[in-house]
Amino acid sequence: MTDDLSSLSFEDALNELEKIVHNLETGQQKLEEAIVSYERGALLRRYCEKKLNEAEARVKMIVEKDNQSLDTETIE
Repeated sequence: MTDDLSSLSFEDALNELEKIVHNLETGQQKLEEAIVSYERGALLRRYCEKKLNEAEARVKMIVEKDNQSLDTETIE
């Protein structure tokens, strides 16, 4: 189940998670289906958090790199 997460984009994973949450909120699933959905939702949530953390780290590196080059340009 976790193997197929790596092929998902952040947006696709988030959309699937939103559908799961909606289905769980309606209460229309049988108990076993709801448990399986909840497990999948937990995996998707962790996957989305990981992707967001990775994106945040990349943006931080870009900002730091830009700030360093600005500092260098200002000093010269």
